Amino acid sequence: MSEEVRLVAWVRGRVQGVGFRWFTRAKALEIGGLSGFALNLADGRVQVVVEGAREGCEGLLDWLQGTDTPGRVDGVTEIWDTPRGGYDGFAIR
Repeated sequence: MSEEVRLVAWVRGRVQGVGFRWFTRAKALEIGGLSGFALNLADGRVQVVVEGAREGCEGLLDWLQGTDTPGRVDGVTEIWDTPRGGYDGFAIR
């Protein structure tokens, strides 16, 4: 059985106004078994909070750090934690 984790990632770059949150949600749903949200921040970053199996969360993080995202990602800061629950699917906020 895979370890359940919580990942909080802050994505820097040109990530607002390019469909970044929508594509992040689509990728999370494609991976499957993930819940959480993607949120635009006032400083231009996108915050991604995701919970689920470590393997799935790592897959989403790899995608966030890769070159297949919309816009331009200059960097990702991440924090790993224990799941808190309370999410119904993956939302765009």
